[in-house]
This record gives sequence, structure tokens and C-alpha cells, in this order.
Amino acid sequence: MAALLITLLGAVAGAILVPQELARRDAQPIPTHSPMHRKPPRAGAAAAKQIPFVRGVCWEGAEKIDSTDLDPLLRIRANWISQTPFGWQRVLDSPEIRVAYGRPHRWGGFWGESDEGIVETTRWAHARGIHVLLKPHIWTHGGWSGSIAMKTDENWAKWFDDYREFILHYADLAERSGAEAFAVGTELGGTTKHEREWRSIIAEVRKHYKGPLVYCANWAEDLHHTEFWDALDWIGVQAYYPLSKRRAPTTGELVQGWNGPLADLDQLARIWAKPVVLTEVGYHSLDTAASRPWESDLRGNLSMDTQACCYEALFRALPDHPAVNGVFIWKWHPDYARAGGPGDTEYSPQRKPAEQVLARGYAAIERRGL
Repeated sequence: MAALLITLLGAVAGAILVPQELARRDAQPIPTHSPMHRKPPRAGAAAAKQIPFVRGVCWEGAEKIDSTDLDPLLRIRANWISQTPFGWQRVLDSPEIRVAYGRPHRWGGFWGESDEGIVETTRWAHARGIHVLLKPHIWTHGGWSGSIAMKTDENWAKWFDDYREFILHYADLAERSGAEAFAVGTELGGTTKHEREWRSIIAEVRKHYKGPLVYCANWAEDLHHTEFWDALDWIGVQAYYPLSKRRAPTTGELVQGWNGPLADLDQLARIWAKPVVLTEVGYHSLDTAASRPWESDLRGNLSMDTQACCYEALFRALPDHPAVNGVFIWKWHPDYARAGGPGDTEYSPQRKPAEQVLARGYAAIERRGL
């Protein structure tokens, strides 16, 4: 019987094209849209709750800005920004999280990441009808945050104590500033197996912040391994899916590349009866942009067209997958006049053909009344 089951599983796996395991930074994640990760919908599960479509960008916390720096967002019809303050962890197995809530940290940090900067930016966003997702993040100097792991139970207890203090500070700030949504965590896949501790933190956050909560899972690491989605309001995905191995793929090829990931997210939304939001999605202005979009130091040739095609494919694919209720584009710089531009190979769509694609895509979603 076991041999037959193995044979059948092998036949199924051979008949379905599943990407190879891909590395994000120093991790070796398993693609989330592998059929081996899927769970059957829960018996009697309700349909995923729909929310107004989030037309977002990931706002960079930079040096002190002027309120008018948010005005370009109105031209692309964005109605949300995410803001990301940081906590710092020296190495992946250190239980100590260092914070600098009211000032830039000696390891890094800017006015836009300070409490003052977050409150001011939120106020200016609200004045323009733009909502805010406050999305705290742990930054480590020894690798990717998704690989954080303690070596002892004592250190795990210390890490969760530090993280609780960190996240409750920002829950209070989100409530005080009127942020419309709050992320309890971002790409912390090495910690999410500690389900009891996470459920305790989420319950405490709800005492401090009254709006919707989301956890922002890595597309390949913890999206399907997280078991506390029922305690949250949104399923967040850091959606750096590989769409094509080819250089400069066509828009049609990229739309095909989205089919597996988006179908998988539809399934996840049905399992947990929660809306899905792509809390990050972004592409370099390189001909290799679709192959490994999670790589910050990706190599390739300058290609504005490839970046634009990646966004065009996303907006073409989304209407067939209503479980995805929002997108945050990585990333948007406050200093618009110096951001992006025709020679820039980085993620920003600003002052590039991709910005016009983004504006058309968000305008079309707005017209559909989503």
C-alpha cells in the first residue's frame, strides 16, 4: 500500500510543473504553490471576506519630508501606503531585539521610521484620503529575518518577550495615529512554529489596537506553514514569486507565470476564509526581473520594458482571482524627483514606464469599484 501511494504521488508530482526550491537571501524556501503544500478546505468554511481593494505602495521611511511628497501617489490612484519601522537583531540566534522608537538608531534608521515621522506621515496621508498599514519589521545583520532561530528554550522565551514589547509599542502607535491596519509580523518564518506564543501576542495586540491585523508571510517559506491565520483578519503575502526563467519574457508568459501562485492563494483564502493582500510585490528594471524578484542584488541588463511587463501581467491576472484583495508595490521613495528614472535598475517604478502601468492598473481597479 505504501509503495502504491509513493508511486501515485510521484506520478502526480511529475505531471505538475513545480518550480525548484529557490533561495531568498540565505534561505532555501519551498515554493508556496507546490501542490504538496495545499490543504483541503475546512468543512463548512465560509467564503473569504471581501475588503475594498488595497491599491498600495510600500512607502520608504527616509529623512524628514514635506507633506507634498505624498502628492505623486494621487496621480497613480494609490489609496494605501505601508510604513515600516525597524527593530534590530545582531545575529539570527540572538534573543535581543534593539529598538529606537523615537530617534534614528545607531545601526541605521531615519526620521520616517521614527515615531514622530510615522505619525506625521500618517496624518499627511489621511489628509489625502490615503490609508496606512503600519508594518514593523525585524532587521538582522547576520542574514534574512525568515531564518531567525534560537538555540535554547530560554533564548526563545527571551526573544518572544523582546518581540512582544517591540510589537505592542507599534500597536499603540498604530492606534494613536489612526492607522487603518497593522501587521503583527513580517517574514519571521523561523518563529511561526511557536504557535502558542504567536497567538498570545496577537491576542495582546488586539487589546492595544482595534483595527484589522495581518501577518506578512514570505511567499515560499511560511505562507503554508503558518497555523494562526484564523486569529488574524488578512493573509499577507510577500509575493516575490518567480514568473519566468527567461530574460525579457513576454507579458503573456508572465501572466501564465502568475496562474499557479494566484490559484494557490485562492485556495488559501478558501481554507481560512480570509482575504489575501500582497503586502509586497516588486521587480527590478532588469531583463532578469521575473526570474528571482526577491534578490535585492539581482544581476541582469537594464530593461524598463521587463519591469513594466511584470506589472502589466499582475494587473491582467488579478481580475480572475478575487480572493486577492490588495497589492502593495515595493517600493516608493518620498523624493520623487530623484527616485527611479531611466537609468535606474532598482525596484522603484517611479519615473519609469512601470509607473504608467501601475497608474493604469490602479485606475482600472478604482473604476470597477473594487
